[in-house]
Amino acid sequence: MRSWHRRAYLAGTVTSGLILCSPALAAPPCQGLGAPTNTQTKCLTAVQIPGYPLRSFDISFVNLDRGEYYLADRSNSGIDVIDTHSNIFKRRLPGFVGVAIVPGSITPANPHGTVNNNLSGPDGVVAHGQWLYAGDGNSTLKVFDLSAPPLVALKASISTGGTTRVDEMAVTTDGRLLLVANNAEDPPFATLFQANGDDPVNHTAIIQKITVSPTIIPPGHGLSIEQPTWDPITKRFYVSIPAIADNPTGCDIDNGKCSGGMLVIDPLHPTVVVGAFDPATNTGVGETSRVRTERRHGRTARQSAPGLHAAEPAGRRHHAGHQREDQELRQHRQHHRLR
Repeated sequence: MRSWHRRAYLAGTVTSGLILCSPALAAPPCQGLGAPTNTQTKCLTAVQIPGYPLRSFDISFVNLDRGEYYLADRSNSGIDVIDTHSNIFKRRLPGFVGVAIVPGSITPANPHGTVNNNLSGPDGVVAHGQWLYAGDGNSTLKVFDLSAPPLVALKASISTGGTTRVDEMAVTTDGRLLLVANNAEDPPFATLFQANGDDPVNHTAIIQKITVSPTIIPPGHGLSIEQPTWDPITKRFYVSIPAIADNPTGCDIDNGKCSGGMLVIDPLHPTVVVGAFDPATNTGVGETSRVRTERRHGRTARQSAPGLHAAEPAGRRHHAGHQREDQELRQHRQHHRLR
């Protein structure tokens, strides 16, 4: 099998990141196709990555505890692991479907065909400690033990019940809960998982599938949900929604005239179908056009009039509240582990 190499360009502005491309090996670092040339980004070095040329890739993630950068490399059907201290490719975690090509798209003018992102993988990726979680194009979440050799690192492949990729995801600060999005389904949905935290053995399992009310995300319009994030202050997952119905009232959702929303999920009390935002529980879907975040007088608030709102006092009361909620999280996870 013919072997190819490409380079990962390490670039820095205020922060640093990896920019990937496929220049000739003869080109020196920070030169060649794909190297940043604008004034906002400075190339620091290039990382050689073995395998096929990088024609399709997705999300990447940095594991600060292990000093590793993970890239969802569809062209090589795996997760590329790069040492962020030495900027050297370390290994690849295999087992993904790779690049899915749209049938009939290979032509003389398009010899490689058109990538079907909805069926390709890997896609989303996050990590906590020794555990890496990645979505695949066949609607599965794959769980890897980063302490194991690459060929035996895959410990689980769990279907979320869809037909397209498991994409964006987020994990709680302690690594115990994971939320993933099947953004290409119609309608899209999220899945809440019990994750491994810092445990030495895998026990990742589905807690609940979560959908949004059809009055907010009506089926048949190709709508999606996107990147989630975990907020340790409010103890909620926040999931971006590019467009929701009637935002503003009467908008044409098929022609990009509707604004987006924010899905807020309480992992302690997840619901099967999520409706409009409820300030009493700080859950539901609010209109992002009116969301704002404030930090003042020792309080953190997220609100939308009449939408998202959550506040936590600072200092000891804040810490004590976190301790109580952390205990509730532990009890919740133990309940699901015993089910």
